[in-house]
Amino acid sequence: MRTADIRQRFLDYFAARGHTVVPSAPLPTPDPTLLFVNAGMVPFKPYFTGEAAPLWQRATSVQKCVRTLDIEEVGKTTRHGSFFQMNGNFSFGDYFKEEAIAFAWDLSTKPQTDGGYGLDPERIWVTVHHSDTESRGIWRAVADLPDERIVERGDEDNFWSMGVPGPCGPCSELYYDRGPALGREGGPAVDEDRYMEFWNLVFMQYERGLGPGKTGYPILGELPRRNIDTGMGLERMATLLQGKDNLYEIDETRPVLDRAADLAGVRYGADAESDVRLRVVADHVRTALMLLADGTAPGNEGRGYVLRRILRRSVRSMRQLGFHDPALPELLPVARDCMAPSYPEVVESYARISDQAYGEEDAFRSTLRQGTTVLDTAVAKVKHEGGRSLPGAQAFLLHDTYGFPIDLTLEMAAEQGVEVDRDGFTVLMNAQRERARADARARKSGGEADTAALRTVLDAHGPTDWRAWDTLTTESRVLALLGAEGPVRTARTGELVTVILDRTPFYAESGGQDSDAGLLSGASVEAEVVDVQRPLPGLVAHQVRITAGELAVDDTVHAAVDPEWRLGARQAHSGTHVLHAALREILGPTALQSGSYNRPGHLRLDFPWRGALSPAVRSEVEEAANRALRRDLPVGVQWMTLPEARELGALALFDETYGEKVRVVEIGGAWSRELCGGTHVERAAQIGTVALTSESSVGAGMRRLEAAVGIEGFGYLARERDLVSRIAEQLGAPRAELPERIAGLLDRLKAADRENARLKQQATTARAAELAGGMTDVNGVQVVTATAEGGADEARALATAVRDRLPAGTPGAVGIGTKAGVVVVALNGAAREAGLNAASLVKQLLGGRGGGSPELAQGGGLAAERLDGTLAELPRVIAAR
Repeated sequence: MRTADIRQRFLDYFAARGHTVVPSAPLPTPDPTLLFVNAGMVPFKPYFTGEAAPLWQRATSVQKCVRTLDIEEVGKTTRHGSFFQMNGNFSFGDYFKEEAIAFAWDLSTKPQTDGGYGLDPERIWVTVHHSDTESRGIWRAVADLPDERIVERGDEDNFWSMGVPGPCGPCSELYYDRGPALGREGGPAVDEDRYMEFWNLVFMQYERGLGPGKTGYPILGELPRRNIDTGMGLERMATLLQGKDNLYEIDETRPVLDRAADLAGVRYGADAESDVRLRVVADHVRTALMLLADGTAPGNEGRGYVLRRILRRSVRSMRQLGFHDPALPELLPVARDCMAPSYPEVVESYARISDQAYGEEDAFRSTLRQGTTVLDTAVAKVKHEGGRSLPGAQAFLLHDTYGFPIDLTLEMAAEQGVEVDRDGFTVLMNAQRERARADARARKSGGEADTAALRTVLDAHGPTDWRAWDTLTTESRVLALLGAEGPVRTARTGELVTVILDRTPFYAESGGQDSDAGLLSGASVEAEVVDVQRPLPGLVAHQVRITAGELAVDDTVHAAVDPEWRLGARQAHSGTHVLHAALREILGPTALQSGSYNRPGHLRLDFPWRGALSPAVRSEVEEAANRALRRDLPVGVQWMTLPEARELGALALFDETYGEKVRVVEIGGAWSRELCGGTHVERAAQIGTVALTSESSVGAGMRRLEAAVGIEGFGYLARERDLVSRIAEQLGAPRAELPERIAGLLDRLKAADRENARLKQQATTARAAELAGGMTDVNGVQVVTATAEGGADEARALATAVRDRLPAGTPGAVGIGTKAGVVVVALNGAAREAGLNAASLVKQLLGGRGGGSPELAQGGGLAAERLDGTLAELPRVIAAR
């Protein structure tokens, strides 16, 4: 059974039993504790924690997931990958243990002809928490399982929580016995390779308190509403139903592995080291495809950095297998074809996906060349100082700054006779990983005390009555104040506090739009609103600075958004939509926004594209945007379901999650139609103008446009006009003639540069002839040494010019030095035939530093006062050979 069919069969089964089919959320998640969705329940987390009311009583999904914390371990075993899919069925206060267990058993064992998976019931084992006698009894009743196949386990294995205060409960896991060929008999407690876990049923019935890890925290009591969260590993079920040994051999993965093996000329299973590399390639290419499809772009931080590492590890693994040509153009289409039956968007977006992936591979190949140069310099320094080991800090620098893999550093250093301080490197890498884990823990805790205090406010008063779409002012009551140390009753002049109001007109930062600015005022207080956020779904938090008086809990205040600020924000956000539509109009549908930021007067928009936009294309985009403003296109808002919005052609941002109903903002109808929760103008002409101010690269295959809008846009254009006027005045030319006039000036400068170069070459030629005439015979080798003005380029030019004037057929060596501390040695063909080597001579002169070819080499780092003495050594070194 194909993996895509296993997936669909799961959704069909639960849809027929009253579950709403919920599409997979994008891999990038707005959850501040995560970079990517890493479990099937993540999109449902607000419903389980009580932060939002569930939209359904029963739901089912197949969620895309990525786990990358220990990415270096991928491929070393066949059990885990970085991308996986989790089939899940969920109950929000509806059914509980009995139905969840019955569903899992029925779908697992029902014959395939009847819509099930057809697993042999005699080979299924289950585990339960040692305290959960209820689940043990249900398994006996529902599945007639004997006691020996119902295994009791402790908290580490069979008790679930999110690692922070909130819901928790026992879980029950289903395992399948794959036979004695794969391990020892005795159940999952004995061997989890032979007995493969394929489904986990979590029974959320308790609330836990503060405490680290999986144990040691108090159980505060029963949840008011019990929930079900189950997860069936799709790849694991595919492994079982396709009769494969592991997830790397199923239909969505193995074709990529096989193609990689074909390209490298190796056979999977023949060599353990090669097998690891093939598994890395198969996993990482598929993971990269799915991340790119969901809008993640390679970058230097956060999600982008994770994707960059994944892409580069796949390319590096192919190089280790002996394939040095571009690999992704050969592998990514295979992954696309494997995943398309379940995710047709990988085909629809493949032009954009492949453009970004291939651009990243090109950039990495360039990085490898740069890293090689840095490594060679570091190795030369070690040798010059008499050492034999490259410091761990240097290896870490190559890895962290240049993306140079440690195994490549080890290999290339060994080729040059130098070891690497692997222990020192490991210490630094472990420290970096621990910082990453600490950061993940910090994001996961989310400021645990503050979050707990905010959740208390949300539980007590309900969601904030948010009026930002409708008004600029509200009369509001202060529900809570939070200072640096937690909740406070009052805040006084000069203090910065977080304020929770019962209702607010302030827009909270989201969807790329900056938060509103404004004031809170009351009978005895004036306060400036400096930031507005949504720390919990449904709750709006205002960071304010008390400018006068005192603010207290239960005070009534007048909340007022700065109208000029809001006007600028509306212009910028609508301007972003207009620029996005104009970009797609000119460049085509692959120029899809992958990130944006807008604040009054300014916007920026990131989009996938290889290469800079030409001035002509930039002008076309700007003109298309302003044409929409001149036409004064209407701006409208509609509410609809997500499937309806997609059917209508509305664009959805990859890193946003959406509820059952979505807000669609249109500008000119179908010309610009996006899912958006921001504030907008009523008609396009109210934007004023869109003036592009810059276009730049923000990573391989990713460009950024920035623009000024509204009054700031007119100001930018006025400054540009004044600048052109000043230049025209200084050149004494009409503005229309400035391009030709400036081009003429540049042509004259280039001509002057060429003349200078010609004169310099003449001087070099004349001096070369003079120096060649003063050569010295050293044991049959004609030697010339001299100093040159300038740097390495001048020294090389003079050295080769002198060498070329030495007598043909007679060994000749030329040494040229500069005051900048550079020494160049050039040899003619006869000298090479006589056994001389320019690179070796440079190293002898400079104590091991330098390098180059046997005919021409150079080195640096020589103190100016040692130059003459070093050049004088060349004849002695040649004489002593």
